[in-house]
Amino acid sequence: MRSLDDLDVRGRRVLVRVDFNVPLGTGPDGAVIVADDTRIRAALPTIEELRAHGARLVLVSHLGRPHGHVEPELSLVPIVARLCKLTDAHVALAPGGVGPEIRELAESLGDGEILVLENVRFEPGETANDPDFARSLAELADIYVNDAFGAAHRAHASTEGVAHLLPSAAGRLLEHEVKTLTTMLDHPSRPLVAVLGGAKVADKIAVIDRFLSVADAILIGGAMCFPFLAAEGHAIGASLCEPEDIEHARQALVRATDCLPRPERQALAASPGDAPRAARLCLPRDLVIGQTLSADSPTRVLTGVEVPAGWMGLDIGPATAALYGEEIAEAGSVFWNGPMGAFELAPFAAGTRAVAQAVAHAPGATVVGGGDSAAALVQFGVASSVDYVSTGGGATLELIEGRTLPGLAALDGAGVAR
Repeated sequence: MRSLDDLDVRGRRVLVRVDFNVPLGTGPDGAVIVADDTRIRAALPTIEELRAHGARLVLVSHLGRPHGHVEPELSLVPIVARLCKLTDAHVALAPGGVGPEIRELAESLGDGEILVLENVRFEPGETANDPDFARSLAELADIYVNDAFGAAHRAHASTEGVAHLLPSAAGRLLEHEVKTLTTMLDHPSRPLVAVLGGAKVADKIAVIDRFLSVADAILIGGAMCFPFLAAEGHAIGASLCEPEDIEHARQALVRATDCLPRPERQALAASPGDAPRAARLCLPRDLVIGQTLSADSPTRVLTGVEVPAGWMGLDIGPATAALYGEEIAEAGSVFWNGPMGAFELAPFAAGTRAVAQAVAHAPGATVVGGGDSAAALVQFGVASSVDYVSTGGGATLELIEGRTLPGLAALDGAGVAR
């Protein structure tokens, strides 16, 4: 991929695909405001570098899923208001996405000024990757920069189609995301420990498979652990578990290395990078269970993992949290994606809190895969102690799986002019 270092942008219009798909809230006066500006701040290095080099910026982003028609509640008005406060640039919101009026606004930009297009998913041609819509976007600028790693797994007009029509490059955020994740996978400091939680095994089986081949240990938590426990013959009560996930889990258990004594574990971690590797797959040893998914549910701490009928597992137990903390503390690299339980409810938050704190205090390199894990870091006050929090979500997982991301693949042909 070409980067900003390969571009001459002075006096030129640059179409920058950013990811401003941020959560919204309501301010004291009842106005819609940005509730979390993390993704906007993450784009600032690219925006400010381009401005410093005299570029005239046309920013394009989606917000939510309006499915090709205008939904006023998904307007980028609050995003532009927040962007104005984060930069000293002149920032304007276009009344739409493409067309003669928008093109005239783009052509009137001065050096360092910013025009933000209205929610690109208001346009039906965006998610359809319509060639005509991509050409209309390309007509707004001279150069294309993709800095929206969180949308790089989508073959949409603003992430893939337009990249073939303009000289193109990766922005600093996208470049850094890809470098961080690929370095973790290809050249990690050992041991590499992957902490995986969330709900469905089927959603992350390819991620588990990848880490089985590159990691030293995989720590499983959240509802994802129950198909594994069921595959081992344990009773799981009313815990969340899809029947098809049990077979996925059973296959992963076959491929995994059994838990080894410490000397053998250290020998495996020290083996050459190209040596065959099968990670240890670690499952909970105890659980916190409840009768309902609610804050006022009766709860119990199991000393094992046999869940009684009528109860559901809703968090890893204290012994498991301590064990996972020890694994993380010994790691040279840590990747975390997915909570260990229903952490939004106080009775079931302890496991995720313990993992978040362990990751925050880990001596090795720490990468968190965004989403609920990032929210947990914020909730427990340790977000600033993690080395890197990905903005990618689905793109992060697909990159780890080894899939081709359309938004990245399109940049391989950078430099193609209209």
